[in-house]
Amino acid sequence: MIEITKPEELGFSSKRLERLTEWLGEQVSGDRLAGASVLVGRRGKVAYFESAGEADKEQAQPFTKDTVVRIYSMTKPITTVAAMMLYEEGCFQLDDPVAKYIPEFEQVKVWAGQGDADNVVDCETSMLIRHAMSHTSGLTYGFMNSNPVDALYRKNDMPKFETLEDWTAKLATIPLICQPGSQWNYSVSTDVLGRLVEIWSGMTLENFFTERLFVPLGMVDSGFQVKEENQGRFSALYEPLVGPSMGSLNAPDPGERHGLKLMEPYNKSRYFKPAGVFSGGNGLVSTMHDYSRFCQMLMNGGELDGVRILSPTTVRHMRTNHLPVNKDMAAMGQPVWSETNYDGIGFGLGFAVVLDPVKASIVASPGEHHWGGAASTFFLLDQVEDLYVIFLTQLIPSSTYPIRRELRVRVYQAMTESYRS
Repeated sequence: MIEITKPEELGFSSKRLERLTEWLGEQVSGDRLAGASVLVGRRGKVAYFESAGEADKEQAQPFTKDTVVRIYSMTKPITTVAAMMLYEEGCFQLDDPVAKYIPEFEQVKVWAGQGDADNVVDCETSMLIRHAMSHTSGLTYGFMNSNPVDALYRKNDMPKFETLEDWTAKLATIPLICQPGSQWNYSVSTDVLGRLVEIWSGMTLENFFTERLFVPLGMVDSGFQVKEENQGRFSALYEPLVGPSMGSLNAPDPGERHGLKLMEPYNKSRYFKPAGVFSGGNGLVSTMHDYSRFCQMLMNGGELDGVRILSPTTVRHMRTNHLPVNKDMAAMGQPVWSETNYDGIGFGLGFAVVLDPVKASIVASPGEHHWGGAASTFFLLDQVEDLYVIFLTQLIPSSTYPIRRELRVRVYQAMTESYRS
């Protein structure tokens, strides 16, 4: 049960927060989303928490405050936190080569940038652990559909393997798309990091998450599988009736996108079965209660309710830009991702980091860090304003509408007290 504090006590206007409620309703009534929920936390308490619409339109199942959703890439910060816990225990250094722990990567090649995937050159530098944490490893995703290398990813998709170890060994035989450290490319890097967590801890990624994170933090509904008792709370997954597909390079104009079609019913999901390969990049399901616990732990500098997960200095290091010479993602070869302009946005360890709000054309604090998932979920942590926001829904891909930018405006405009003024 999440307790709501009067918004005015936390520096918000109740009247202005009504704009957020109206916006949430418009997403549903306008057939952009089937259902969604928003939580706004500040000063260690919750100022706003509302849900709207349906988790399954076909079954008239409401999207409630305890609906279970696929968080996809919002798994990545959890995996990175897990890895940094082991960093604090002395299991590795950030500039260690990945090949030190996964020897198959010792011989990995780099695609030459033209021709087919066997046109390769040698690696000029090793892929480091910090490259894997900041998506500068040279790895990619199969759904990009942009070069011969990602075609090999699709051929060797993760579900085709029995263990994360087997998949990672196969991945090391596929060339990188660029030299490690030279570009920012969204990728399976965090899945490789998940395998490293297994190696360093001697546990499966699932067991590490459960024993070292979920139980200590009280994240009771999170995991790689929907618990049997939670299956009635699980959301269906939707895609736009007219809109982009994952990795589409020829999506229709935003003004032409509309409607919803069922992609996966809530009661016929692969998440009802045990996961074969534990994806540290996109494998988890969670709830608003659980993810708010994770966010508040990070807002507190690595501690929640007397349980310390990380040191404040480690959390501060994670939310620092780790791109070379403080570059933003646009300067590192990724000007736009998921319909978001990445001018003025860097990347830390597990999160994107706002470097220059003016350049990024958003209202935010420098250092605000955030990420989202493929089904349009999103969270942000603003340390300056002692603020965090979580948005849950189930529309894939996240590039369908600029929902995350719209959400930011509705949250920040409702603030009546700012620590920056």
